[in-house]
Amino acid sequence: MSENRQNQEGLALRNEPKGEALKPAEGTAAQVAKRAAESPAPTDKWMEEVVERENLRRAWKRVKANQGSPGVDGMTVFALKDYLNEHWPAIRDQLLMGTYQPQPVRRVEIEKPEGGVRKLGIPTVVDRFIQQAVMQVLQNRWDGTFSDSSYGFRPGRSAHQAVARAQQYIAEGYTYVVDLDLEKFFDRVNHDKLMGQIAKRVEDKRLLKLIRAFLNAGVMENGLVSLSVEGTPQGGPLSPLLSNLVLDELDRELERRGHRFVRYADDCNIYVHSERAGQRVMDGVTHFIETQLKLKVNREKSAVAKPQARKFLGFSFTGGTKPKRRIAPKARQRFRDKVRGITRRKKGRSMKQRIEELTQYLRGWRGYFGFCETPSVLEQLDSWVRRRLRCAYWVE
Repeated sequence: MSENRQNQEGLALRNEPKGEALKPAEGTAAQVAKRAAESPAPTDKWMEEVVERENLRRAWKRVKANQGSPGVDGMTVFALKDYLNEHWPAIRDQLLMGTYQPQPVRRVEIEKPEGGVRKLGIPTVVDRFIQQAVMQVLQNRWDGTFSDSSYGFRPGRSAHQAVARAQQYIAEGYTYVVDLDLEKFFDRVNHDKLMGQIAKRVEDKRLLKLIRAFLNAGVMENGLVSLSVEGTPQGGPLSPLLSNLVLDELDRELERRGHRFVRYADDCNIYVHSERAGQRVMDGVTHFIETQLKLKVNREKSAVAKPQARKFLGFSFTGGTKPKRRIAPKARQRFRDKVRGITRRKKGRSMKQRIEELTQYLRGWRGYFGFCETPSVLEQLDSWVRRRLRCAYWVE
């Protein structure tokens, strides 16, 4: 690659010896992953693939596009290019020698739509870049080995596909759902068990050491750093892939038992013919999760019920032999609350600014919930938004 092209793309990863990285395997992603699982020999060179120039360039573009908040060092995404152009040779050497040490993540709390807070761990932008590079290599090798019933954080898969699969099961007569809620899943992942699963797939000791270092990097909160003894902090690029690896064991067990299920990250629904069968499945699967995976099922939020009485990824379903997708009541209420907040008269906020924010929110919301099959609800919400805007104009 010429120096001109490097400058055009914005990131010159200098002093990288040529010919060191592995050549990409040929074939589909599933074939690549299958060969990697069957033949462990190449896995001792995965770190070379992590620091391969094109993989790093893709990682930088993704981190730049995602932007995000600074970590504990205060460095922004916009400062990453210059920092890497100066320091990358040293960082690369540390990665290849297995001596790289990530910094602690910065604790951030965000409100959950249904109350409470979700704790995020924001890595430094440099660590996000490295995690993204690692994730790309692991995902390329692993994704084809995951269950067909797993939809979260996987290339070419979406929440809409997960909802459509659930709808298909209901239409086939599986009219009860075992709705499992894993309590504080991302905070409770056992590091030793997770590393054991990774070690079955990766023989490169440097990569194993790096992943362990990310898990144990610690959390900075109110200026103090606490150790990370369990969990995969949400906020880093690597966490979603590791969560899929943890729950792949659950997927395989559900498949072994012959269940119809759909999983999106830690949101898992199993579809059965009767309430009695659902209670039996709930007891058996809960026992497996808590004894084998060392995770905890939230019994207050989990339930066996008709699908129309539950929500899945913001959607619910109508009854009958031909169920339709509909927007769950709580999702509609969150929509109204959000619109009220945006359109409410605020000091220092012009009507034009509020409309711009509202337009952006509506575009994203419609892009997701437009997947529903009850257009009358969308029409009702549209009319409500218009009335809300008229009221906002009148009080100006």
